[in-house]
Amino acid sequence: MSQVSTSQAVGGTPLGQHMANVIRALSMDAVERAQSGHPGMPMGMADAATALFADHLKFDPSDPEWPDRDRFVLSAGHGSMLLYSLLHLTGYDVSLTDLKAFRQLGSKTAGHPEYGHCPGVETTTGPLGQGLATAVGMAIAERALAARWGEELVDHHTFVVAGDGCLMEGISHEAVDLAGHLGLHKLIVLFDDNQISIDGSTSLSTSIDQCARFEASGWATIAVDGHDQIAVSKAIASAKTHAQPTLIACRTTIGFGAPTKAGTAKAHGSPLGADELAAAKQALDYPSGEFEVPDDLREAWQATGQHGRAERSAWQARVDESPSGAEFTAAMSGAITPGALEAVLDVQRRFVTEDTALATRQASQAVLDELVPLMPTLLGGSADLSASNGTRTSTHRAIVKDDYSGNYVNYGIREHGMGAVMNGLALHGGVVPYGGTFLAFADYARPAIRLSALMGTRVVYVMTHDSIGLGEDGPTHQPVEHLASLRAIPGLTVLRPADAAETAAAWLVALRSAGPTVLVLSRQTLRGLPHTGDGPDVRRGAYVVQEPSGPRDVTLVATGSEVGVAMDAATDLESAGIAAAVVSAPSFELFAAQDEAYRAEVLGHAPRVGVEAAVRQGWETFLRPEDPFIGMTGFGASGPAEELYANFGITPEAVATAASIVVRQG
Repeated sequence: MSQVSTSQAVGGTPLGQHMANVIRALSMDAVERAQSGHPGMPMGMADAATALFADHLKFDPSDPEWPDRDRFVLSAGHGSMLLYSLLHLTGYDVSLTDLKAFRQLGSKTAGHPEYGHCPGVETTTGPLGQGLATAVGMAIAERALAARWGEELVDHHTFVVAGDGCLMEGISHEAVDLAGHLGLHKLIVLFDDNQISIDGSTSLSTSIDQCARFEASGWATIAVDGHDQIAVSKAIASAKTHAQPTLIACRTTIGFGAPTKAGTAKAHGSPLGADELAAAKQALDYPSGEFEVPDDLREAWQATGQHGRAERSAWQARVDESPSGAEFTAAMSGAITPGALEAVLDVQRRFVTEDTALATRQASQAVLDELVPLMPTLLGGSADLSASNGTRTSTHRAIVKDDYSGNYVNYGIREHGMGAVMNGLALHGGVVPYGGTFLAFADYARPAIRLSALMGTRVVYVMTHDSIGLGEDGPTHQPVEHLASLRAIPGLTVLRPADAAETAAAWLVALRSAGPTVLVLSRQTLRGLPHTGDGPDVRRGAYVVQEPSGPRDVTLVATGSEVGVAMDAATDLESAGIAAAVVSAPSFELFAAQDEAYRAEVLGHAPRVGVEAAVRQGWETFLRPEDPFIGMTGFGASGPAEELYANFGITPEAVATAASIVVRQG
């Protein structure tokens, strides 16, 4: 660990100290007016943030989406007024009125920063550690794109402000380890080392040496007085020269300037109170007026916000002059490479023509075999299950330390970190990330998946081994409640294809989607369904696979591997004189979004039977209360897949029996 000397001034002046006090004052005032929020962190990190923004950060508020800007991630999202104050002062579209409406309904200045809701917010933060892990994805994207396009087009840093809570959360260990392993030297974390959590001193719950921990993970570390802007600025300058990612441990006082609450948990999560606020402004020698910003300090901050304008203009000129400029711009916009979608459709047609029988995880890999060479922006990965997930192809090369030109990330056994990193990749732009694990381990990634949906990031989660059909690994690995859990997340599209052709169609949906998707894929082989033409179009969520020649007596609705069970049941029912239609329902969300006429056309008016090797929760999209469901009511067991389906009564005979009963009753 290196220790920064404060003897040389790299940045920070008496003016800089007053600039920091503007952040403190605005943060105190906004929290006080809202009677809600966290004033202590913005007050404590104001000096470090001033040093970063005034001396180092490359940005231009007139173009918040400038692709080569430095990324600034406030992982300690509870201190959102630090970020909102900086955005307002440097010239983003965040007005003083917005600050006054902090935490109010409809305001840009929500309680925690929200991506897409407020300009200048790079990612939604609040759940501690997510911002740090997401920033690792941004840093990977920067290096990967620089390797592809050259540093004349891509050359920027990713900065993070993280607190004790971020570093306590388990996801930080996953992300920090991966970042150090990959040597992401353009990632710099400013650690708000104030030694305070909500319950009190961090010594209540931890005694870890964070610098030693980061060094063990391959990071460089620097310790500074977080209130010495010169020291912080010099540390950042030093970090930019390192060959590893850098942690700058900024020893700060939470609630700096508050006479009685500074350095205590009382400054953490509630307003200071009118008397303490007034006394703090007096101690800081700051004007006492609410939301008052002296003209000279506002001008200094506005000048800071204009520092990057010339650099952005020079960068744009380089893009305009580059032979690759148009292709680079298209990649950053998220455009799909020409020909990629048609290649997937060709695979789908082949699956239909050849009546292909494959495990859907294998069908997915066959799609990727064709797609990866055609789509350089596609960045794959897996949480140490590449062969099992079918996520890696022969044309993949791994991203490794000192060579970021590959197109595959070995995430290791880090499902939560993988999800957050993929969010960062997508938010950065220029890549379309996908990553795989077993469906049962979706729980490990769920907080990151939820943020994918909340932010609308185009991330593809490949979740294989989707049911009791994985067999002998037993109930710890057999997902029964996970489909319901994922379908419950607003804004997430879950696709459970029933055969190879549906799998290709599901990939088309995922690539065209503006938000996150989960591809839920089988371990066991599934026979091809009777498709016509190009094959299934799953964009509407569900469709009729088989229609009886006459009026329906019953409609069997199934997903994934259980569509084959429903097809066999329909054959049995036909022998018994009962006309059964079979509906494949790969996506509940897409089907629910269809108009009533289409839904009625698919489902009909006859009794229905639902079939899925999972719990019933969420099936109200297709089933009425009186419609039976053939599925799971508890956990699975260890044994061969065929025996498990029979043991738990998910068989053609059980489906046919249930259908016969409701037809007689109807």
